[in-house]
Amino acid sequence: MHGIHTIDTGFARPSFDAAYLVAERGRGAFVDSGTAHSLPRFLDAIAAASLQPKDIDWVILTHVHLDHSAGAGQLMRHLPNAKLAVHPRGAPHMIDPSALIAGAAAVYGGEDIVRRDYGDIVPVPKDRVVEADDGFVVDLAGRALLCLDTPGHARHHIAIHDERANAFFTGDVFGLSYRELDSPGGLFIIPTTSPVQFDPDAAHASIERLMRYEPEAMYLTHYGRVTDVARLARDLHELIDAMVAIGKRHVSAPDREQRIAFDFIDLYADRAHRQGVTLNTAEIVKVLEVDIRLNAQGVVVWLDRNSR
Repeated sequence: MHGIHTIDTGFARPSFDAAYLVAERGRGAFVDSGTAHSLPRFLDAIAAASLQPKDIDWVILTHVHLDHSAGAGQLMRHLPNAKLAVHPRGAPHMIDPSALIAGAAAVYGGEDIVRRDYGDIVPVPKDRVVEADDGFVVDLAGRALLCLDTPGHARHHIAIHDERANAFFTGDVFGLSYRELDSPGGLFIIPTTSPVQFDPDAAHASIERLMRYEPEAMYLTHYGRVTDVARLARDLHELIDAMVAIGKRHVSAPDREQRIAFDFIDLYADRAHRQGVTLNTAEIVKVLEVDIRLNAQGVVVWLDRNSR
C-alpha cells in the first residue's frame, strides 16, 4: 500500500520488530534498520520491491535503541548512495556506537550477549550521517517524509510523516500493538516506557502532536500498520496515566520494580479482556513478557530521575 513494504527484522520472534521500505518512482528509503542479523531481510526487501541497493537514497532511524538501529552500519555498507537520517542526539552514537554497546552490555550482561542478540554493530561514516532536526524533510523522489521531534519514549526519537500515505512511521512513541492480541473489539495497544528516558508528559505531547495531522494509519515498530488511530491514541493516554499512577503507588517499596510489573500485568490483562481479547492472562503475559519487564524498568528509572 502506497509503496510501503513491511520488513520483519527477525528480532526476538516473528512479527515482533518491524522496519519499512518506502519505494517511490524507482527510489527507496528504509525506516529503521533492525539488527545486524537483519541484513539479509533488508536486501531481500530491496529485490522484492524491484529495486537494487544503489536505488536506496536514505536510511531513516526513528531512534537509536539497538533493536531498531544496530544494523544501520552493516546496511549502509551495502547501499552506496544512501544517507543516514537520525535525530541529532542519536547521530554521535551512529558515528561511534561504543557507548550504545557499553550501555546495552551493562543492561543485558556483557558485550557477548549484545553481539549474540544484535550482531556486529559497526559505525556509519560521519560524512554519510544527516542530523534530522525537527521539521527536516527527506525528499524521496519528490515524496516528502517529514521528521518530527517526538520525545517521550526517548529523547533521540523522531516520527516520520508520509504525506502521500497520510500516515506516520512512529517508532515507539505511539506504543506497541501485537497481532496476537487483535480481537473483534479492535486492536490492543500499550505504551512502551523502556529505560532510560521515559517521560510521560513528553509522551502525551508527542501523541497529541501526531494526531494533529489526522493520520489514517500508523506504522509501528512493534508491530506493523494500524488504523483506528484516534481510539488507539485515547487508549495510550489512559494507559500512560495508569502506569504512572502504579509507579507512584510503589515508589517507596523495596521490591517496587516487581510490584509495578505485577500491577502492569493486571492492568494490561484487564484492558485486553474488556476489549474482547480471548487469551487468558497467562497467554497475554507470554506475548507481553519482555515489554512488561522493560516497562517496569522504565517507570522505575523515571521515578528515580524525578525524585532527585
